Amino acid sequence: MYNSRKKPLEDVVTELTVIWACSNENCMGWMRDNFAFSTTPVCPQCKSAMVKGEKLLPVVENTSPSQSKE
Repeated sequence: MYNSRKKPLEDVVTELTVIWACSNENCMGWMRDNFAFSTTPVCPQCKSAMVKGEKLLPVVENTSPSQSKE
C-alpha cells in the first residue's frame, strides 16, 4: 500500500557550533561542547584526547540541568 500523504518540508536551522573531535585519525568520534562533561573531554569511543573545533550543525538546545565541567 502506498502512502500518498505529503508533509511539508521544514527548513532545518543550522549554526556554526563548537565541538570536540577525536584526535585519533581512525576514530570518527565527536561531541558538541555544550554536551561535554569536562573542559577537556576524552573520546568516549577510543579514549583518545579530543581537540576543539567547529562544525555546521542543526541547532539543538541542551535542556538538562546545568552541570559544572571539571
